[in-house]
Amino acid sequence: MRQFSLLLVDDSHSILTSLTRLFKTEGYKILTAGSAAEAMEILRRESVDVCITDENMPQITGTELLKAARVHFPNMVRIMLTGQSDIHVAQNAINNGEIYRFFVKPWDDFELITAVRHALALKMLEEENSRLKEQVRRQEEIIGRPTGEHGGFSETILSTDGTYEIEEKGS
Repeated sequence: MRQFSLLLVDDSHSILTSLTRLFKTEGYKILTAGSAAEAMEILRRESVDVCITDENMPQITGTELLKAARVHFPNMVRIMLTGQSDIHVAQNAINNGEIYRFFVKPWDDFELITAVRHALALKMLEEENSRLKEQVRRQEEIIGRPTGEHGGFSETILSTDGTYEIEEKGS
């Protein structure tokens, strides 16, 4: 079974410790960063399924981090976890970072764990959907050109007298 990875980003060591302890029990690979710049370094070298970030951090905000992550790592699920309950912060995170969920500190452990589980389930479905679409595209490509390299296909035709005729294609 695949081990999912979470990137936890907060400039507060105690928050990172709490979140790490919370998600360790879920069996995820946990990566932590104390700043947005550190988080971007991790994202460049590690495959991350979910990023949970604080908004208020030095130099680069969580929203700016998620906005950049959306461009460079569009399949990564983005979640905002912040001490700010300002509606404008939430709107900005939603519009610019295209976040999956927005949580205000102090968070409810059950809700946060459930949100991450649902996000990962959705991510797996999207990956499977992409894989199946590619498989269908390849099959349509083969079926769409029954002559030439894939000759020998036949077509059954109903004749005017009610009998069936088999017509060979591309032999």
